[in-house]
Amino acid sequence: MPEVLGSIKWFGHASFMFKDNASGNRIYYVDPHEFDKAAATYEKADIIFITHSHFDHCDSGAVRKLLKPGTVIAVPSGCKEKLGVEAEFVDVAPNKDYEIRGFKFRTVPAYNTKPDRLQYHPRSNNWVGYVFTVNSQTVYHAGDTDFIEEMKSLGKVDVALLPMGGTYTMDVDDAVSAANAIKAGVTVPMHFRRLLGSNASAAEEKFKAGVKNSRVVVLEEVA
Repeated sequence: MPEVLGSIKWFGHASFMFKDNASGNRIYYVDPHEFDKAAATYEKADIIFITHSHFDHCDSGAVRKLLKPGTVIAVPSGCKEKLGVEAEFVDVAPNKDYEIRGFKFRTVPAYNTKPDRLQYHPRSNNWVGYVFTVNSQTVYHAGDTDFIEEMKSLGKVDVALLPMGGTYTMDVDDAVSAANAIKAGVTVPMHFRRLLGSNASAAEEKFKAGVKNSRVVVLEEVA
């Protein structure tokens, strides 16, 4: 497990990079956002995964900084047009298996169920989370979602990346329930600090105390 955690970088919010040493140092990003430093700061992407079309997940400027010849971008509905970049795209939808140049992954639905959030991530939009294997460990990036029934049948997950900012996604209590249902080896909270501000540290502690079926690791954001 330390190996896969060491291969993950968190850029804040729902933005992650994964270095897959097992497949020849391939570089994968999920929802890159606000990469406002020089492009040379970031390793170029082999594959970019986008979960949905909101600006803080489908960020054209960030994606442009990561492109190289041969980069492939996995996109659900509404994202390709918003990115407006020249690249190879793979269209994705929930509950399907895919393969991009030998890299296999599957999609999981990501949507709101709470009445006060339904307008943010409607199930009918067919937005997604992703499950893939990096360094022989299964990683689940939930995307923007509430605690949904599909989380109870993910199968074995080594690392689960779960939003807990409330307002648009699960709050801390919902995320605790989700983490205990998924039972990943490690659960990493995301999508909360900019939303909770000064309350973020308290949320982290509440999350750690509530999760019983997984080891909680709070990653340090890459500066």
